[in-house]
Amino acid sequence: MDALFRNAALAAAVLVGTTLAVTVIAIGWDSRLAIRTFGVIPFLKSSEWNPVTQRFGAFPFIVGTLVSSAIALALAVPLAFGIAVYISEIAPTWIRGPVSSAVEMLAGIPSIVYGLWGLLIFAPVFANVEVWITGHIGVIPGIGVLFRGAPMGIGMLTAGIVLAIMILPYMAAIMRDVFMVTPASLKESAYGLGATTWEVASQVILPYTRTAVTGAVFLGLGRALGETMAVTFVIGNSDNLSASLLAPGASIPSVLANEFTEATTKLYLSSLIYLGLLLMGLTLVVRFLAVLLVRRLEHKARRP
Repeated sequence: MDALFRNAALAAAVLVGTTLAVTVIAIGWDSRLAIRTFGVIPFLKSSEWNPVTQRFGAFPFIVGTLVSSAIALALAVPLAFGIAVYISEIAPTWIRGPVSSAVEMLAGIPSIVYGLWGLLIFAPVFANVEVWITGHIGVIPGIGVLFRGAPMGIGMLTAGIVLAIMILPYMAAIMRDVFMVTPASLKESAYGLGATTWEVASQVILPYTRTAVTGAVFLGLGRALGETMAVTFVIGNSDNLSASLLAPGASIPSVLANEFTEATTKLYLSSLIYLGLLLMGLTLVVRFLAVLLVRRLEHKARRP
């Protein structure tokens, strides 16, 4: 029985690795025309995306993907940590269950619903907020350049906020689970020494669960990098780069969703698939960095 289980587990592991390898090979094969035509570095550096002249470059979409994901992480990580600490350490027993259920329910909402909500409800309201942002923050020398532009309600900042709302439940649920299994003796010892709830959370719970918390953050980042429909609705879908976060932009997934059915030439289609290959490579790099960071944290925790 042990041998059968071992072989079945090995087969499952090989299947996962084979599926990933086959997927990369298939996408790479279908994008070979664009790779031969534009190369790697020129395609990454070019900001031109013109189906009429058959000139394609990925730089605006790479920037859009990274910037929107960075905004999402900057907003979602502290909120997820706060929600997890509240549920595990502060909330009374009678409210802990409903709040946990609400977080899990938010995690199960399809992304297209978030996109529709962002476009039809959030964007019109946020357009009024952008008027204040432009008038008060946009006039600040230096940082103000990031918050200037027409208050349309859609753009890079809106996409980042919607992404943050999307990935928040995933990270909060994982953090809550690992915070709940932190040994009570550690927390009670800290409280007994006079530590506050914040000190227990930041100096006891977080160091004990940092590996799982890091995994939760990178899980959210992976979801943000690959999100398609929610971003497509609210990012503005413009291939023009702008320093302002209020301006419309585009990400790799939004370009694929918008233009895949319009690719009438082989080079156009191959370029879109090439973007998909870049997105997969970017996701794999993020995953690799997550593994390195987790191992470094584990090694640091073992050192006396």
